[in-house]
Amino acid sequence: MLHSPGLAGPAQELGAHIRFRSSLPGALNEMAIIMVARRWNAQFEWYAHSRMALDAGLDPAVVEAIANATPPPFDPDAEAVHRFVSELLERADVTDSSWDAVVARWGKQGAIDLIGAVGYYTLVSMILNVDRYPLPEGADPLPELGGG
Repeated sequence: MLHSPGLAGPAQELGAHIRFRSSLPGALNEMAIIMVARRWNAQFEWYAHSRMALDAGLDPAVVEAIANATPPPFDPDAEAVHRFVSELLERADVTDSSWDAVVARWGKQGAIDLIGAVGYYTLVSMILNVDRYPLPEGADPLPELGGG
């Protein structure tokens, strides 16, 4: 984003809101971010945020399941976020029941914060992918997923 300062400044402000002022619990916000990284196979995004997710208290089994695109073990709050984000990434929309489940827990602000996280980290993932941003030496890449 250094090549477009007009984009970089506002994007940084949006990123700061999503990371530090979201109405969602930190572990679930980070779960949404790593779901985006997995969807776009954004290696560096995964590398950075999978650690942040663990530090925020996300169950390591959930992180591993997302990495391998297998069903994670969930509590009801994590299941609501996972379903919402999965639908949003797959359909660019969510069902009424997914919307209602998130709104019941964190209000409409929570639902909009979640959409914002998915959108922002899609942008970041794509920029990092196009830039071919490397993983640190010795870091394990996301596993390859079958099925093209």
